[in-house]
Amino acid sequence: MANIKIERLNHAFQEEISMILMTEIKDDDIKFVTITGVDTTNDLSFAKVYFTVLDENKKDTTMKALEKASSFIRSKLAERVQVRHTPELKFIFDTSIEYGNKIDKIIEDIKKE
Repeated sequence: MANIKIERLNHAFQEEISMILMTEIKDDDIKFVTITGVDTTNDLSFAKVYFTVLDENKKDTTMKALEKASSFIRSKLAERVQVRHTPELKFIFDTSIEYGNKIDKIIEDIKKE
């Protein structure tokens, strides 16, 4: 039963962080960020926030900007999602899309042969 609660919180955190980034963050380095998922620990102390960017070359600057803004994002998240303890946010670049593209390319190369 706790897993269902965590999954719901993960989804709520993902939606709200996306809205915060779209509407309240003024930093240009965070303009084209997509939140792909959130993974929260069972005790709600930490949350891994997975993201991708439109321009792969700006991955490092975006990561630094998100880490700099994490306390602001966490405070806004606490206002929007009612939980006893808002988790500490850790932003991680999501490589699953790159991996999926690599697999698609391999499959296409196999089809050509």
